Amino acid sequence: MSGKGNCFDNSMVETVFKTIKAEMLWRTAFQTRQEAEKALGVYIEGFYNPTRRHSALGYQSPIVFERQKRNIEQKALHFS
Repeated sequence: MSGKGNCFDNSMVETVFKTIKAEMLWRTAFQTRQEAEKALGVYIEGFYNPTRRHSALGYQSPIVFERQKRNIEQKALHFS
């Protein structure tokens, strides 16, 4: 991390939070904090991490990306 006040320190985290807010939080009215926490956990673990397409992965979901990576590695082992 760089020094205090550097705008590039947490830009990746800010991008993730902005996406979560836009895709999930701003669209939902929660009655309690516990309800919001549970919904956020379900969103992150059930959609954002495994399913949502990410630009850093060539607009593939992490599951598809990992599957393709494993297939490539297995093919490389067979040719060795």
